[in-house]
Amino acid sequence: MSTSELTASSLPTSRKVLCIVYGVIAVAAIIGTWSHMGPYLHSFTDFVGTLFRDTKVTPGSRVVTVDALMLSVSVAIFMVIEARKYNVKFVWAYIAAGFFVAVGAAFPLFLIARELRMGGSETPQLRTVDTILLAMLACALAGLSGWIDFG
Repeated sequence: MSTSELTASSLPTSRKVLCIVYGVIAVAAIIGTWSHMGPYLHSFTDFVGTLFRDTKVTPGSRVVTVDALMLSVSVAIFMVIEARKYNVKFVWAYIAAGFFVAVGAAFPLFLIARELRMGGSETPQLRTVDTILLAMLACALAGLSGWIDFG
């Protein structure tokens, strides 16, 4: 079966679980970001100008913003390289969605598309300690996100 013919049902279980995790992250990112977008949706200038002006309010917001923007550049490079490697279509749409919707949602959706293209090749084999530490990190960051969102 060629990579262009793969479907979710033909994926190994570990890759299906990974796709589900990526999907949950994408949904959480949409909820966590867009629940605060109301004040910026009145016009394009509010979306671009006011949103980015508000990212400069405190030193902490500047740190997080610059870090997220620089991470976004690395993510975009990775996405283009991986898209070309695995023939993932519409990579620039995922990148644009990262900037205009939420990189925290667009990147996991890209990773799902990548997993579907990769199919059964190179099935990830995580060590137990990796799984535990990733789960702990996910819980800690989800808790921090909830604290930031709901206060």
